[in-house]
Amino acid sequence: MPHQIYNDYGAWMRRQFPFRVQKISIDAGFSCPNRDGHISHGGCTFCDNRTFNPSYCQPSKSITEQITEGKEFFRHKYPDMKYLAYFQAFSNTYATLDTLQRRYEEALSAEDVVGIVIGTRPDCVSDEILNYLESLNQQTFMIVEYGIESVSDDTLRRVNRGHNFECSRRAIIETHNRGILTGAHIILGLPDESAEDNVRQADIISALPIDILKLHQLQIIRGTQLAAEYERQPFNLYTADEYIDLCRRYIERLRPDMVLERFVSQSPKELLVAPKWGLKNYEFANRFVNYMKRMDSWQGKYAEPQDNDKS
Repeated sequence: MPHQIYNDYGAWMRRQFPFRVQKISIDAGFSCPNRDGHISHGGCTFCDNRTFNPSYCQPSKSITEQITEGKEFFRHKYPDMKYLAYFQAFSNTYATLDTLQRRYEEALSAEDVVGIVIGTRPDCVSDEILNYLESLNQQTFMIVEYGIESVSDDTLRRVNRGHNFECSRRAIIETHNRGILTGAHIILGLPDESAEDNVRQADIISALPIDILKLHQLQIIRGTQLAAEYERQPFNLYTADEYIDLCRRYIERLRPDMVLERFVSQSPKELLVAPKWGLKNYEFANRFVNYMKRMDSWQGKYAEPQDNDKS
C-alpha cells in the first residue's frame, strides 16, 4: 500500500528490526477446547483453518520442516529475509507447558528465525503459561495474538466461541502486564451485529491494552456450520463499499497508537460462499486508503503517510 493514514503494521515492523521480516505460518498440531469436547464440539461456526494455511503448513511435517519450506517459499523475493515463526492454526497455547516449550523452542532454534508470534484463544492461557511466555519474551521478539472476534457475549454464544468477552479482557490485560506485545483479532459483520454495533465495539477495544489489531470481514466458508445457516436463511453481509466505510468509522474511534495489521482476509475461491467482492487484498487496501484520504476526519489524528510493503 503506497500511502498510509493510520498506524500501519508494515511500517511499525520496520521500526522493530533493521532487516526485512516475514511471518512463516506453522501448524504445530494443536486443537481447540471447543473442538475436542473440552467445552464443545465442532469449533466456531465460521471457522475452517484451510482458509489461511499455506501449502507448506501441515501438522504431518515437523516444525523445522515447515519453517524450511516456508523460507524457500519466500526466499525468491528477498534472499536476506529474516523470519518470525507464526504459530497460527487453531489454539497454540492449548497444551502442556512442556509441549509448548519444545515446540516454540524448536521454531526459535531454526536459522534466520528472529522471533515468534503465537495465535491463541483467551481461554487457553494460564498463569503458568503466561509466566513462561514472560520469560521467553525476555529472550526473543514475541507477539501473543488473541482471537476476540466480538465484544458481545450474545454473539460469542451464537457462533459457538466457547468463552465470553470478560475472558478476552482478562487475558489481554494479564499478557500486557507481563510486558508482552499483545495482539487481537476481530471479525466485523458477525450474525445479528449491526454496523452500529461494530462501530460502538471500537471504543471497548480501544480501552484495552492491545498493541496490534487485526480486523476482517465476515466470510462464509463452504462446509462450515455458518454456511449451512446462511444457506437456510441468508443474512446481511457487507458490500466492499459498506465495509470500507465501516472500517473508517471503526478506526476513527481507536487509539492512534494502536497498530493496525490488516482490514480484510481473502479465502480461497473454491471455499468462499460469500461475500464475493472480486478484489485482491492490495486492491481493497488501495480503495480503502483512497477513501480515507477523501475524508476529513482522519486529518491530524495519525502520522504522516508512509511507504509500505508486506512485511
